[in-house]
Amino acid sequence: MHNLVIDIGNTNSKMAVFDDKVLVFFQSADHIDQHSLSELIDKYKIVSATVSSVKEDVTAIVSILKSGTNYIPFSTQLNTGVQNHYQTRATLGQDRWAKVIAVHHAYPHQNCLIIDAGTCITYDLLNEDSAYFGGSISLGINMRFEALNHYTGKLPLVKWDKEIQRIPEGTDTQTAITNGVLQGVINEVEGFISLQNKKNTDLKVVITGGDATFLLEQLKNSIFAPQIIHDPYLVLKGLNEVIAFEYVQKD
Repeated sequence: MHNLVIDIGNTNSKMAVFDDKVLVFFQSADHIDQHSLSELIDKYKIVSATVSSVKEDVTAIVSILKSGTNYIPFSTQLNTGVQNHYQTRATLGQDRWAKVIAVHHAYPHQNCLIIDAGTCITYDLLNEDSAYFGGSISLGINMRFEALNHYTGKLPLVKWDKEIQRIPEGTDTQTAITNGVLQGVINEVEGFISLQNKKNTDLKVVITGGDATFLLEQLKNSIFAPQIIHDPYLVLKGLNEVIAFEYVQKD
């Protein structure tokens, strides 16, 4: 049985097809092409589908899913076993909730810090009792570069290379900005991990998002490295777990 899951983020949109729990197709693009979506449904004979979106209007995509699949609406009200103590569920990002669900199923009864390095950087803790109370939302890397340019009169907009292996010393304005932003992000991430290590035993750190590879490179020699797991498909896996859960409930 093939399931189709779609994650519409602030920057990119991802589509994935799962055969039960096995990922058999993945695509990331700046938008979802409706014709390609219909072709994908036909090609894989999709049975069920769901979509997570941080944007308001996904009417056209949902219409296609409803017409060609068993469409399961996804929201932060849906649950597969997590105790959700977030006080404003209506404003909890669907992608954040999908990641919590994914980690709940992948690492049951473990303390897990979820770090998503995307347009924003989010930090969410799911504890060993499967309880979720929320987390933190911070500026993403590109957003930090853009903010320095936007809110100052003379600082340039610096384009950074995600493949960078070594953060440069700040010997001129360009490298000073690059050093400040990138080293600041690393210090922030290490600070969050350190704080949660003090509060939770045997903490796992699960990193995802478009800038996750950069973070992993910078943290590979950190004392926290043994705790860190990289999962680029975390949101998609969470959405797929919701579909599986809905089928179990029906049975």
